[in-house]
Amino acid sequence: MSITLQLLWLFILAIPVACVAWTVTHEEVFREPREYCIKRSHKGRSIMERKFFYLFTCEYCFSHYVTIFFILFTDFHLLLDDWRGYIIAGFALVWVANTYMSLMAYLRQGIKKEKTEIELMAEKKDKIVKQ
Repeated sequence: MSITLQLLWLFILAIPVACVAWTVTHEEVFREPREYCIKRSHKGRSIMERKFFYLFTCEYCFSHYVTIFFILFTDFHLLLDDWRGYIIAGFALVWVANTYMSLMAYLRQGIKKEKTEIELMAEKKDKIVKQ
């Protein structure tokens, strides 16, 4: 596979990795299991138990495991055709996926800020209208 095609695969394959990792660690649909994992990561008896449950609450940590799944699922490797290509692909996918998640967090923060500003302006308008 050409380097151009491998890079295309890298940037496209990072999208579902980021999507799965973000959804599990941030979105409302997984809130209850995530809260359970947070509790267990704080109150677990052993360090292994605490670390195991922590990985479901951290998008960076969880993205490593999601990446391993997608590499196995797609047989994606980068630059080299042997086991080293899988390792390179794994770290590259994690890096790109986490860059995507950082952009997502930044965009969501901006959207939340705009919504808050709009709500404050609406409240001010309502106060002025009532006076």
